[in-house]
Amino acid sequence: MSDGVTPTRLAQLWRAARPSGPPVAHTFRAMYTDTWVRLHSLPGSKRYPETEDEYRIVLERYNTVLDELFRDLDVFVVTMDWSYAPDGPAGWPSPRQELHPGSVRWWIESEQDDPDPAFHTHTRLYADRRRWRHGCADDLLRAVADETLVEVFFTDTELRRIHHPYDGGADVVLATAAERDELRERHAAWLPSHTAGL
Repeated sequence: MSDGVTPTRLAQLWRAARPSGPPVAHTFRAMYTDTWVRLHSLPGSKRYPETEDEYRIVLERYNTVLDELFRDLDVFVVTMDWSYAPDGPAGWPSPRQELHPGSVRWWIESEQDDPDPAFHTHTRLYADRRRWRHGCADDLLRAVADETLVEVFFTDTELRRIHHPYDGGADVVLATAAERDELRERHAAWLPSHTAGL
């Protein structure tokens, strides 16, 4: 990571700024309900892009919100894999290493509730720090849209705002409920039709 940020320092920063739980992206919606909003990536809440025009829409929506959150700021870009052993091979093939070169492992979240060690899993998070600019993560975002990468998220270096893209949309955590409401209003056409905001 650049600028002297170490995995230990980033883990300490997360624990101080986000004590509600570990940095596992699919949990953010439940942990930060007061400042969370979900936006869909395609018209009609279509989940997966099938044409280049649809990929353009997906990337434009992702980048539009990322620009609003992080323009001219440094961000942490976080990717994930998992394994049956903390230092074992990834549990499924993914382009994570190719799409996130130079990232360092900074967190392992282990699930060991099952009495059989063969069923223990270890979620491993990798991060880098970069200056946000429109399109700088398009390869990652396209892989997310195809669901070949999961649990990706972007956050400012103070961890005040989080953008977690997923196949079909993005969960966004804002610094305040007022910011959340402003984002929701700005992108009302991208909101889910479901009353729970899903």
